[in-house]
Parts: sequence; structure tokens; C-alpha cells
Amino acid sequence: MYQLLTEPTEDNREETKEQFYDNLQYLLDKTPKSDIIIILSDVNAQLGKERLYNKVTGQHTLHEETNRNGELLCEFTYANSMVVMSTNFQHKRIYKITWLSPDQNTASQIDHIIINANKKGVTEDVRSMRGPNIDLEHFLVKAVIKQKLSVINKKKLKPALKWNKINLQNPSKLKEYRSLLHNK
Repeated sequence: MYQLLTEPTEDNREETKEQFYDNLQYLLDKTPKSDIIIILSDVNAQLGKERLYNKVTGQHTLHEETNRNGELLCEFTYANSMVVMSTNFQHKRIYKITWLSPDQNTASQIDHIIINANKKGVTEDVRSMRGPNIDLEHFLVKAVIKQKLSVINKKKLKPALKWNKINLQNPSKLKEYRSLLHNK
């Protein structure tokens, strides 16, 4: 017996999106607050230039208005003190596009990089890469992140004893060395 597959309803899609953000929130809650959290997302979120979302998005977005997925992403990032870094750097339009329709007529910026707001200084640049051909409508998104690692001081070890090689040329010393080595 065949089961007919139907297009999911709007309610099912919204439930799936809410479940996704709930799962993501669960993972964030389990992560130590001292860690740098970087989220690479393909959530079909078009972020606009509305003043409402200025705390979590930058002004260099491809779109003028935020779609529903963008609203969900902005709410999530704001609630977790995070920032969408992919809209914070000024680039030419072609380096903002992360998705291009198969007919090459519709371009969108829907893939984003999100980071803790207090750690956003480690991100030096985010842009799409148009060169690599991966046979998808999406372009790779590249982020340049520079983070200095903290120095961990190790206890100073005692310097190793060096062997006097000249003593090994003396036959009596060589015999004594061999017997010590044999006993160990």
C-alpha cells in the first residue's frame, strides 16, 4: 500500500521551526558560558534593515525587510546575547549572496554566522565564496576568526643530566655504565 505524501501545512512548519530553536537552546544551555559559541546556520533567514533588530544584526544585509525565519533567528540571538556577524561587514552585493535560485534570477542572503555578542571582536570578516563549485544553489560562507589562546604556565622541569661522553671511552667507566644499565 502506498502512502500519499502531502505538502506540510503552515502549522507543521511552524512547529518544526520552534522545535529546532528549542533543540538549539537546549544545546546552548549545556555549553559553558565561558566558551566562544559560533553557530553556522542555514535557516532561510532573510534579515532586513529594520531598526528593531539593530542590536543583533548589522546594516550590511542584502534585504530590506526581515522574513518570518529572520524574525525567529533575531529573537533567538537576542535572547542568548548573540550577534549575526554575516551582516556586519560591508562587501559588494555578490559577496553577500549565499543562495542563488537555479534560474539565476533570485538571490538571497539566508546563511548566517552567529557568535556571542561579547566575543564578536574575534570575527574579522564574513563573506560568501563564489569560486568553489559544489553543485548546489548555496555558496560557501567564509569567516575569518582570530583568537589568541591563553598561555598555560607549566612547571619548570629540572634540566636533564647530560652524560659525559669522554668518560665512556675509559674502559673501567664503560664497564661501570653497562652494569648500571643492566641492573635497571
